Amino acid sequence: MPGAGKPGAGKPSRGKGNVGAPHAGAAPFPPSGLDGPADAHEWISFEDPDEGRTWVFDVTFLLSHWSCIFGAGCQGVLTGPAPELAQGCCSYGAHFTDDGDVDRVRAAAKTLRPDQWQYREVARRGGIVRNQGDGVRVSRLVEGACVFLNRPGFAGGPGCALHRAALEGGRPPLEFKPDVCWQLPLRREDEVAADGHVTSTVTQWDRRHWGDGGADFHWWCTEAPEAFVAADALYRHMAAELVALVGPVAYGLVRRYLESREVTVALPHPTVRPHPTVRPHPTVRADPTVRAGPPGAGPCA
Repeated sequence: MPGAGKPGAGKPSRGKGNVGAPHAGAAPFPPSGLDGPADAHEWISFEDPDEGRTWVFDVTFLLSHWSCIFGAGCQGVLTGPAPELAQGCCSYGAHFTDDGDVDRVRAAAKTLRPDQWQYREVARRGGIVRNQGDGVRVSRLVEGACVFLNRPGFAGGPGCALHRAALEGGRPPLEFKPDVCWQLPLRREDEVAADGHVTSTVTQWDRRHWGDGGADFHWWCTEAPEAFVAADALYRHMAAELVALVGPVAYGLVRRYLESREVTVALPHPTVRPHPTVRPHPTVRADPTVRAGPPGAGPCA
């Protein structure tokens, strides 16, 4: 899996939404006269006030109520459903973006205790990074998944060891986890024009972004209605990740716009958009007793 863009600055804590029925504050569905492609998204673009950059944000995805459902319905990214393995999107390891990414994760790994990390001793003997050639570095695989993934049966429960350790230490998980792991399902792509002007696009991570193998996934969360159940809009409960991805200034500008749009979403996410001939189910409050995953389980872990 390729890197998801170089992170910016900022690291407030990540929020989590409840999983269950559709969110209580669901925005109205489009009026009956609204028509267009089934997979249509809305976008907003604006110029960065401090540098030669144009920002382009996927309004439809940021206003959606996507939530990581690791341990609560996630089927994984193998060629068939495998929720019992509790691998999430960790089956193939994490592709590191650069030296800084590797160094940060190595430093974090040294702080993990045996009760937090199932494969701690395995990693100490063989390391956490495997080189795939041409400068591509990926987290090591152990028994069919990432070395940082605690499996069912581990005393501390399944999920990302780095994510768990960060939470238990009162730190934001994005300080410990590989860039691509804390960014998912967000993706930033930078395009540099001949004159040096940069266009940065922030959108959802789709199957195609995994490369050829993505087409073989039995299931992917940004296509699954059961994953769009957070209590709050994505731009709010993933504020920490967005600030780290685009910086506080750009996030502040897009947040101000999204807050003004949240009352009436003209174009809900395609995954939860009703068929024009089907009447949408009445909005009901999410069950507050159902959580997005077991304690310590990492998002997309």
